[in-house]
Amino acid sequence: MPQIIFLPHEEICPDGAVIEAESGTTVLDAALANGIDIEHACEKSCACTTCHVIVREGFDSMQESDETEDDLLDKAWGLESESRLSCQAIVADEDLVVEIPKYTINMVSEGK
Repeated sequence: MPQIIFLPHEEICPDGAVIEAESGTTVLDAALANGIDIEHACEKSCACTTCHVIVREGFDSMQESDETEDDLLDKAWGLESESRLSCQAIVADEDLVVEIPKYTINMVSEGK
């Protein structure tokens, strides 16, 4: 079973985390199942950029993003060539190293 290594994020996972994820699950679902509360304002419907992550290792093992995801990513804070929406990034058979950006462009963050 592949692992997802989350790099430390000041608020979401200060110490970083290493979790196991089943192939075929999204990075977001794996994170949420393991107590890593990545913001997802559109409830995983690929309609915002709040779940934006940067896949530092293992990026090429995932399916390519589609046009809808690419269009949204263009609006994400801190966009890089290895950026993905974690609600759309499906874990394949390789381990991933994921960075959660410091900021999102969500203007209203409920419960924070």
